[in-house]
Amino acid sequence: MTYRKDALDALRNQAETDRFKALSSLKIMLDHPAGIGDHSTGDLHNNLNQALNQLDSADSRLDTLRKYYLELGGNWHSEE
Repeated sequence: MTYRKDALDALRNQAETDRFKALSSLKIMLDHPAGIGDHSTGDLHNNLNQALNQLDSADSRLDTLRKYYLELGGNWHSEE
């Protein structure tokens, strides 16, 4: 493996992990708000916005990686 491949894999894996965590948080808060505990409505809305921002960030990073480092055929590891 090359450093380039390892670095791109790490960036993609971190963005995918962050995306999954944000989606999980949104699902819990939207589908099971009673599971959040003794939080006010304001706390819930702040937490929802935070999870949405995390999702947006992760999706943006994945889109950027695809745009600049994904060759035709699905190869994440383009060599320039």
